[in-house]
Amino acid sequence: MNRVIVIVGPTASGKTNLSIELAKRMNGEIISADSMQIYKYMDIGTAKPTKEEMQGIEHYLINEVLPSEDFNVVRFKELAERYIDNILKKGKQPIVAGGTGLYISSLINNINFSESESDWELRETLKKEAEELGPEYLHKKLQEVDPDSALNIHPNNIKRVIRALEVYYQTQKPISYHNEISRSIPPRYQFVLVGLNMDRQVLYERINTRVDIMIKNGLVDEVKRLVDLGYADSIISMQGIGYKEILEYLRNNSTLEQAIENIKQGTRRYAKRQITWFKRINGIRWFNIDNSGNNINVINEISEYVKG
Repeated sequence: MNRVIVIVGPTASGKTNLSIELAKRMNGEIISADSMQIYKYMDIGTAKPTKEEMQGIEHYLINEVLPSEDFNVVRFKELAERYIDNILKKGKQPIVAGGTGLYISSLINNINFSESESDWELRETLKKEAEELGPEYLHKKLQEVDPDSALNIHPNNIKRVIRALEVYYQTQKPISYHNEISRSIPPRYQFVLVGLNMDRQVLYERINTRVDIMIKNGLVDEVKRLVDLGYADSIISMQGIGYKEILEYLRNNSTLEQAIENIKQGTRRYAKRQITWFKRINGIRWFNIDNSGNNINVINEISEYVKG
């Protein structure tokens, strides 16, 4: 069975650098599993690797769609598997790297989220309910029909709450049931899972520094450009961490200092949720990364591990 290396961990833990280093050593190509790097024109706020940082390594699922396009886990899994097959055909090593837990889980657990078709009318109705009655109201609905999913989906993650309700209303079975069925079908690849661990305080400091660098590199201008291109505040991509806070500043609802602090806080909370998600996945071999900038020993260790 073909081996696919998967690198996970919280934001700012060094997944990008490690994946590029491994790709150089193993004749590999990289598939991003990041739900924000998928969008064009959103470079600074998503910490996309630059052309120079990629060091000539082919990357996939970066700059794939416009910010206004709908992109979800179904499309991610379909495209990721297509790119994995293409990389293998070239005789190269596929490396999946990213921090979007749902994307990673769909791939390694072979979860098929697309048993039911999208019901756009129902989605709009549920979306209106969330807007008028609040996300908690919608989440309570989900608790009644699918308590397992409700436990795993945050009330503010309206998109996933709506999808779980949609699946239930269409099939009369909870999304957790469909997930279990698809998990029973063996995955097409042998996944080698690597997790990057870091002292929590060090990680938070790295996040704070990264946000400061984003501001210095022109995040405010990037968001202004997106607004000028006509992308509405309400679309999913513009509600990503880093974008929604700068939008608040541009709309005079906060100062720049408040916006920066809100980005840092939101990113730290997101990192905490990522850690919780990945700790639940079995089979990940965790490696400790420090903040010295010199993790050559760890990289060597990971390199040996993934080569099997």
